[in-house]
Amino acid sequence: MTIRNTRPEEIDILMELYESGKRIMRKSGNRKQWTGNYPPREMVVREIEAGNSYICLDNQGKAVGTFAFIRGIDPTYLKIYDGAWLDDTLPYATIHRLASTEESHGVADAVFNWCYAQVPNLRADTHRDNHILQHILTKQGFRYCGIIYLLNGDERLAYQKL
Repeated sequence: MTIRNTRPEEIDILMELYESGKRIMRKSGNRKQWTGNYPPREMVVREIEAGNSYICLDNQGKAVGTFAFIRGIDPTYLKIYDGAWLDDTLPYATIHRLASTEESHGVADAVFNWCYAQVPNLRADTHRDNHILQHILTKQGFRYCGIIYLLNGDERLAYQKL
């Protein structure tokens, strides 16, 4: 699998990958995460422009996944409740909005391994109902650290891997 920065002309591919991610969530019983038009196209465009949007290509060059990889402080991670970060001093990167096609396999593992090779201090969060991602995070060596709140007030379970 190849992982690289997303190009501006790939925005429609990313939006379809996010729709696929929503379908996966709904099929697994997660009905409350990524509702409506989330993530909005404007947000994804900003992430592409900032160099924080990545695309995953299979061996045939087909897009099978996407995610945002952001180095540095995430404002929603400044306060954690009912727990603590494993480390709160070293620089870290955050993985957001991981999505894949419904028929692809191994995208999440490839993404987490690639991200960890870039920055060996990762944080991620997910909705309480996203049991698939909770399982993948645990399998990848992330540890549950507590609860964070998004800027809109929504609760998320927070994880970190050192």
